[in-house]
Amino acid sequence: MKTLPHLLLPAVTFALAATMACGGTQSAATPAAANRGAVASAAGTAGAKPAGPNEADVYFMTGMIPHHAQAVVMAGWAPSHGARSDVAILCERIVVGQRDEIGLMQMWLSDQGQPVPDAKSTRMKMTMGGMEHEMLMSGMLTDEEMAQLDRARGSEFDRLFLIGMIKHHQGAVDMVNDLFKAYGAAQDEVVFKFASDVFADQSTEIDRMNKMLAATPGGR
Repeated sequence: MKTLPHLLLPAVTFALAATMACGGTQSAATPAAANRGAVASAAGTAGAKPAGPNEADVYFMTGMIPHHAQAVVMAGWAPSHGARSDVAILCERIVVGQRDEIGLMQMWLSDQGQPVPDAKSTRMKMTMGGMEHEMLMSGMLTDEEMAQLDRARGSEFDRLFLIGMIKHHQGAVDMVNDLFKAYGAAQDEVVFKFASDVFADQSTEIDRMNKMLAATPGGR
């Protein structure tokens, strides 16, 4: 789906092997796996279970809902904005796949007793100093960029969509990297598998979109 700048190669090889059965050079221990082992060892020594869900897990799942929601809006414009066939097919896959993943994240948050963002909300809501603030997650398009994409038609829509979604997907990959760096994060099986899937799927789509963009008039 721009060439990735600084991927966590150990994390992606583990994720690809675990979730997509793709080839690649595997490392003995990924940061996520090492993170899991360290926490499991510490928990075993202390003989105590965590009091609640990991804060980094909650932040990741909460923030990825509006991130996905914006991608669904962007991809949902393909039929009405004259997207060419390969872009339209990609958009359909994004809409279906990310709507399903939003449902998974909402269910996980509900099961953890956490606030559940609306499936169509495109802003991360946080309370600081007693006031609620809204923010865009990594890689998300600004209101101005979304308006520009919405005005575009045909080849210009294809070009702006691919540029925007490459940036958007890279933001999701960065969010996974941040999650795997957080101590004690991604111990939960649902979070670990979902984050690994996001990393693998969206990294693959970034590569595909870079090729599609190169074949688009105006390209880069």
